[in-house]
Amino acid sequence: MASLLTLLCLLWLCPGLAAVSCPQNVNISGGTFTLSHGWAPGSLLTYSCPLGSYPVPAWRRCQSNGQWQTPRSGTQQFTQRSSRFVRAVCKPVRCPAPTSFENGIYTPRLGSHPVGGNLSFQCEDGFTLRGSPVRYCRPNGMWDGETAVCDDGASHCPNPGISVGTVRTGSRFDLGDKVRYHCSSLNLVLTGSAERECQSDGVWSGTEPICRQPYSYDFPEDVVSALGTSFTSLLGATNPIQKRTENLGRRIQIQRSGHLNLYLLLDASQSVSKEDFEIFKESASLMVDRIFSFEIKVSVAIITFASEPKTIMSILSEKSQDGVEVISSLDKVCYKDHENASGTNIFKALNSVYLMMNNMIARFSLATSAWHEIRHAIILLTDGKSNMGGSPKPAVDNIRSILDIGQNRNDYLDIYAIGVGNLDVDWKELNELASKKDGERHAFILQDAKAVQQVFEHMLDVSKLTDTICGVGNMSANASDQERTPWHVTFKPKSKETCRGSLISDQWVLTAAHCFHDTQMEDQHLWRVTVGDPTSPYGKEFLVEKALIAPGFDVHAKQSQGISEFYADDIALLKLTQKVKMSTHARPICLPCTVEANMALRRSQGGTCREHETELLQQQKVPAHFVALNGNKLNINLRTGPERTNCIKAVSENKNAFPSLTDVSEVVTDQFLCSGMEQDDSPCKGESGGAVFLERRYRFFQVGLVSWGLYDPCQGSSNKNLRRKPPQGVKPRDFHINLFRLQPWLRQHLDGVLNFLPL
Repeated sequence: MASLLTLLCLLWLCPGLAAVSCPQNVNISGGTFTLSHGWAPGSLLTYSCPLGSYPVPAWRRCQSNGQWQTPRSGTQQFTQRSSRFVRAVCKPVRCPAPTSFENGIYTPRLGSHPVGGNLSFQCEDGFTLRGSPVRYCRPNGMWDGETAVCDDGASHCPNPGISVGTVRTGSRFDLGDKVRYHCSSLNLVLTGSAERECQSDGVWSGTEPICRQPYSYDFPEDVVSALGTSFTSLLGATNPIQKRTENLGRRIQIQRSGHLNLYLLLDASQSVSKEDFEIFKESASLMVDRIFSFEIKVSVAIITFASEPKTIMSILSEKSQDGVEVISSLDKVCYKDHENASGTNIFKALNSVYLMMNNMIARFSLATSAWHEIRHAIILLTDGKSNMGGSPKPAVDNIRSILDIGQNRNDYLDIYAIGVGNLDVDWKELNELASKKDGERHAFILQDAKAVQQVFEHMLDVSKLTDTICGVGNMSANASDQERTPWHVTFKPKSKETCRGSLISDQWVLTAAHCFHDTQMEDQHLWRVTVGDPTSPYGKEFLVEKALIAPGFDVHAKQSQGISEFYADDIALLKLTQKVKMSTHARPICLPCTVEANMALRRSQGGTCREHETELLQQQKVPAHFVALNGNKLNINLRTGPERTNCIKAVSENKNAFPSLTDVSEVVTDQFLCSGMEQDDSPCKGESGGAVFLERRYRFFQVGLVSWGLYDPCQGSSNKNLRRKPPQGVKPRDFHINLFRLQPWLRQHLDGVLNFLPL
């Protein structure tokens, strides 16, 4: 009985001794909330609202005294004790209004603008409008489009304009003149450059200033565009003579012998949940994997941080240049590494990068010239602001100093500061840390960790690549069919059905020999090859300079054996009369057994053709693709080994096509790959000659070409989108020329076009 009374005392009469929890009356009007650790002390409560609205307050934290800690309205500070409990609500997002518009008028004139509202701009006579004449208020509190400016072109630098929500001082735009900006309201936050100078090249220094609501954030697609431009440039994949525009920003060209040091700094402080930290890791892995698919030297450093930084991978390690090793190290990172040091010390995280740079110079005794050739990119991923260690700005200053970053070397360092979530992310601090370069942005805030993942998946936007790097397809969700398979071409001889083919260089197309069956070679001047082109949905037509058809191809070679059609050596090459300009819609696929494919597979120098075949076709069931008449990428499985033996049996069982066949190898030689079992798609007539390709390491490799099959799913249909399933009892099988078996012929005709590896 005494023990029961003691228990009652603990639970009811002595509440200070019972388990502490925070009140549950925290619902938000119009929104939802999540808890990191239930109602216990230390748990973080995060509010969410529908698109177009934002929560006030954004969060609460359960304190050890059982009371909720709530941020003060309108600031980044929080209240330790509040005299009254603030009820959470979802408020409508508003976009800031212009303070002025020089040399023109704008409408409507409101104090702020609702989501969906428009701003229209019009210039006075004698001035030309630059930027967007109409802008739309987006659900994140940001205006779409570009700052509207009315300019007369009379100054050395163009009129820099006054972005919505800012106030500018300075009205002279000649060489050396400066303009300064601040926000029209204390409730707005300025990002970009507060001061800009007119430079000798007629370009304003720094980044356009933007005044934004503290609760605003960036959509993933905006961050992808900004990061993608810089990173595809950093990776040496852009055309150095391409004209720079304000939208695209600077184009950095690293030579293939150059080197990039990439430093990934991942916040692991207490306010980052374990689930979000895992997304940070996965996002970093995606980016690392993609970066190593390009053909320059990259070293990657991985640093996680809370109160203290922890180096997971240093650029001093040889393993930092191996994508597999970097990703393996990332996978092993444990969320609990920082559980006893839960603050956010961005200074120490950046300082560890500075120390790493110092150690690299000392260890490798790098001369100034060699050190100056290395480019450096830092990506800081944090869900809050520094709450210990002081300002991180001195660490950035040290990094800039050791890299000798100045006006002539500004392109050798990029610092991207990315805030995540709607807690204590500090726009001012992110803006201070991030690089500021002509026409670019380096500071961003994303709404949540999932948005980070979307950015890292798509930030290396291959649509910016303009050289002949092989096997690159645009895998983003909004890419067209041709952008996803830019090597795919259509070939039409005179009065014949179309065939397909693949670009294997900027002037050569690989296709099937049977496309020329019964075709008069003297009609070559009438043939057309249609190649993808970004300026036309129908592509661009090219004439054929010459056609090379494998001499061993003879469709009637075995008629005396009762085999009406025979497709061994079904391969041909077309040389176009002019070179194809590389673009988002036209780019060669990687052919195995070449140096170009070896680099794309990230294999060491000295690889062989046999090693490529082992890597690409080592499974008995290899997932692969071909392109359909309507441009869709369809799926097949290539069968090898015992699986192939089972696949080709259907030929001898098909007595309609081969009534007296006793040995299937008489028809299906070792030149053919087999598909068409289970759920495989089957090619249609008209898709012959198209590439049969695989994806490895974000690059595409052609291992075969469509040759012949037992069943045509498009027969009797004029609808190229309709593919019929085979009738009962019919076994579809499809056969594709194996490019590994036709190597001697390919090398004979493409030597000097492609660089082949030893067999």
